[in-house]
Amino acid sequence: MVTEDLALLVDAARAAAEIAERHFGQAPEAWDKPGGQGPVTEADLEIDRMLREELGAARPDYGWLSEETADSPARLAQERVFIVDPIDGTRAFMAGQPDFAHSLAIARDGA
Repeated sequence: MVTEDLALLVDAARAAAEIAERHFGQAPEAWDKPGGQGPVTEADLEIDRMLREELGAARPDYGWLSEETADSPARLAQERVFIVDPIDGTRAFMAGQPDFAHSLAIARDGA
């Protein structure tokens, strides 16, 4: 299962990169998240939606935790949880600097 999960995450990261490329250097719409949590762009949200749909369809029994999605305690009941930051380095992304990444992981039993 680990090999299949890794392949799934790699494919998802590649799909995220395709979305990011469309927005990169194009001054995507951006705003500040509530509570001083930093900026978010339309690209962050588009990638987040795609990841949740694709990863959730592939592994419907996994929980979900994303920087761009409201947290749900339901994820705590799952053995495995996707942990996602669609654009890790949003400020750099917004500035047209290539110092950002798509962070995707799977935690098992809380680790």
